Amino acid sequence: MLTQYIQVAMHQASYELLEDGTFYGEISNCPGVWSNAETLEHCREQLQDALEGWIVLGLRLGHVLPILDGVDLNVRTEVA
Repeated sequence: MLTQYIQVAMHQASYELLEDGTFYGEISNCPGVWSNAETLEHCREQLQDALEGWIVLGLRLGHVLPILDGVDLNVRTEVA
């Protein structure tokens, strides 16, 4: 499920070439997940690294992560 979440998020990424010749990428549904690099490939790699760290930290801190295309990583606790 984690791999699927990462794949879906990366497919939702947007990239742009900045005036300084570097590439900027972000995943708008995942606030704070962005990267900037000299090449598009490096930008994608850094973006995925940022996404993975964002997911791990969010889960560890108990944040509610966005549901992406039906993929839900949020931990549910049942009340007995």
